Formats: sequence, structure tokens, C-alpha cells
Amino acid sequence: MKPIAALQAAVTAVPFDREPSAAELDAIDREMPVIRAEVELLDVQIMTLDRPLSELDERRLRRARRRVLAARVAVINQTAGASVPGGAA
Repeated sequence: MKPIAALQAAVTAVPFDREPSAAELDAIDREMPVIRAEVELLDVQIMTLDRPLSELDERRLRRARRRVLAARVAVINQTAGASVPGGAA
């Protein structure tokens, strides 16, 4: 009976041990308004999980959803403007 063993030392993935690059940090900074808006929406959704929605809760949800959409539009417009130099398409 032959033992089953790995023939190579690195069979599993190498652990991630590096810091994020400047480009990755910039991408996170650009997405931060969307992240914040989504966290606010999640907070409102969690708040309303265990009870029926009141009129105030419905307004909170609508506002939070609008903030998420507005933040996404703003990020898309920023990235579209940044990727096309001079504003030409």
C-alpha cells in the first residue's frame, strides 16, 4: 500500500500577506459613499425586521434606497468622467 502524499510543497494557496496597493485603496475610497449608503439601508432593513412597517418605516426605506441609487450614480459618473480624458466619448 502506497501512502498518498503531496509531491509539491505548495499544494494549498499561499496565504495573503501583502497590503492593499495604492490603486486598490483609491478604488475603495471612490466606492465609500456607496458602501455607507448601503450600510444605512441595511440598518433600516434590520430595524424593521421584527415588526410591521409603519408609514415612517416605509419613508426611511425609500430614502435609504434613494441614497444608495444616488451614490451609485455619482460613483458611476465619476469613474466615467475619469476614464475618458477631456470628456470626449
